[in-house]
Amino acid sequence: MLPEVIETERLKLRPYRLEDVEDVLSYASDPEWARYLGPVPQPYTRADAEGFLANQLSQDRTKRASWAIEYAGSAVGGVNIGFDLENRVGTIGYSVARRFWGNGLATEAAGAVIETSFAAFPDLNRIQATTDEQNAGSVRVLEKLGMVREGVLRQDQYLRGRFRNTVWCGLLRCEWEARRNWT
Repeated sequence: MLPEVIETERLKLRPYRLEDVEDVLSYASDPEWARYLGPVPQPYTRADAEGFLANQLSQDRTKRASWAIEYAGSAVGGVNIGFDLENRVGTIGYSVARRFWGNGLATEAAGAVIETSFAAFPDLNRIQATTDEQNAGSVRVLEKLGMVREGVLRQDQYLRGRFRNTVWCGLLRCEWEARRNWT
């Protein structure tokens, strides 16, 4: 089982709380933040933020764990991982408020969840992620995490008036272990 709280050098990954509604509304109502994320409604309303938080609080953490990314006392984004333990695969996702882009927060948060997931589930063999091919920042996060670009699904999703190409990346346990030994 994954811990409810994970602390890194700068961040506290913790369960979402109903009190996070203003923070979530602040970053999720930014159309630029939501540009590559589907199905985030735009415009994003207080009711959307409340529904998102209710959903996060009701999830079965043995199948999908999520954390608010707390930085300087505020929730500035989120990170989650879903598990298909029968196939020994985890799928990770993350987002950070636009005002914090380029500061390494997504890499730090996702890296902590990858580290914790491989440690908590000794049979877990792979962690994967997807991102919009045009989302250069997210592609860079995945590269910094040591993920290997495995392919691109062309025009596999229609989002916000355009077709999207989805980049698939993966990190195998053996790659993660080798990477840990380098640092």
